[in-house]
Amino acid sequence: MLKFALKLAAAVTLLAGVSLRAPAMAQDGQKTFYLLSHGGPSDAFWLDWNAGATKACDQLKVTCKISFSGGDMAAQKEAFNSALAAKPDGIATTSAQPGLWTEEVKAAKAAGIPIVFFNTDDPATGRQAYVGADLKEAGVTWAKYLVDHKMVKQGDKVFLPVEVPGASYQQLETEGIASVFDPLGIKYDVVDCGTDPAGIIAKMTDYMVANNPPAIIALGDSVAASVKRVFDGAGVPAGKIPVVGWGNSKETAEAVKSGFVNAAAWQFPSAQGFMPVALLGLAASGEPIGYDIHTFSLYDASSVEPILKLYDTK
Repeated sequence: MLKFALKLAAAVTLLAGVSLRAPAMAQDGQKTFYLLSHGGPSDAFWLDWNAGATKACDQLKVTCKISFSGGDMAAQKEAFNSALAAKPDGIATTSAQPGLWTEEVKAAKAAGIPIVFFNTDDPATGRQAYVGADLKEAGVTWAKYLVDHKMVKQGDKVFLPVEVPGASYQQLETEGIASVFDPLGIKYDVVDCGTDPAGIIAKMTDYMVANNPPAIIALGDSVAASVKRVFDGAGVPAGKIPVVGWGNSKETAEAVKSGFVNAAAWQFPSAQGFMPVALLGLAASGEPIGYDIHTFSLYDASSVEPILKLYDTK
């Protein structure tokens, strides 16, 4: 399954490239979709996501208006309400905070506008479909990996670095981790490392030196991508401290290959950008879309090469 999905993601990325483009001008009779991300346009994951989304817009011959709020929930909410006012043929959005879109989704459904969530979900809103990882299950997968490989034990306190504490991805992932660790008496420490690359490295390094954690679960891609540099800065050799977490970056994939990260999760970023547009296209043409598409797979040193080759083609 991983091999097939990687080929799909690679095909999307090869065709799409990774450059951001200006919103296309609508042509007469052309469907218009709004795609609203809480991420930043320069983030490695969102570059790949944007490549898949723009390729889908080209292939389906629809106008896509893509925006990134860079973690500013107020800006994303403003973008969503602007999209509603424009009465498009569909809206796709992330849900970085639980309950953020309850009223907006209700308004969209009342107006007959299809709504698809991607990357981060909030099914309580009544959205029609979701494309992305089950974030709670991601936490379960990471915690079970450490337990099953006997890398943690009762009384340990695992380091959980994150960029945006309180965001839905952190809450859901930690909930999954807790469901595995709590019954076993394994503790965990969610640590705010911020979003600035230099700040992430400094804060993670400080925590490592002060606490010497028995294991790390990187709850976001930016903290995961910083692991090797943090270990180098703290004088920790590859393999001494087990690490699992996200792996949607070349840096993390290389860290997996070199032994600094034991296993990482891949969300197939380009496919995650492509599929929401495809679902909105189906909905806009009258097809029902009441189902979810999960994009998630765990890779390690034995299965990292296809991902590295994918990055090398860019």
